[in-house]
Amino acid sequence: MTSTPDATPAGRGELLILNGPNLNLLGTREPAIYGSDTLDDVARLAGAAARDAGFSSECIQSNHEGDLVDAIHAARGTAVGIILNAGAYTHTSVAIRDAISAVELPTVEVHISNVHKREEFRHHSYLSPVCDAVIVGAGVHGYVLAVSYLDQALA
Repeated sequence: MTSTPDATPAGRGELLILNGPNLNLLGTREPAIYGSDTLDDVARLAGAAARDAGFSSECIQSNHEGDLVDAIHAARGTAVGIILNAGAYTHTSVAIRDAISAVELPTVEVHISNVHKREEFRHHSYLSPVCDAVIVGAGVHGYVLAVSYLDQALA
C-alpha cells in the first residue's frame, strides 16, 4: 500500500484520497484511456485542491481489496471525507461498498475514464448507491471536482 500524506495542517480536517488496483500504473497504463498523468501527479493535484479548500489530505493506493477496506475503516476516526477511485473493484466489491456504508463519511466515487463508454461490465458500480456523488470521465481533474464537491458538502 502506497501512502502520500500531506503535512498541511488540517484546518477543516483530512480528506482521504483512495486509489485501487492498477492506478499505480497511471501514466504508462493505456494512456489513450487514462492519460499521461501519474499517480504522483494525481496526489499533487488533489492535494493542492484540498489545501486550497482548507483540508489536509492523504493519498493511498493499493492493489489489494483488504488494504482498501482497512483504509476506509481507519478514515472513520481521522478523515472528514473520502475520494475513492476503486478501479476494477468498483464493479466487484461488496466489501468496499459495506466499508463505505459503515464509516458514514461523505464519499465521492471518481473514475478517470467514462466507464459508460467502455465495456459493459464497467457500467455497473456496487459503490455508487452508497456514495454521495460520482464523477466519471473528467480525467484526473475529476479528483479536483471531488474536492470541490466535498468542500461544499462539508461547509
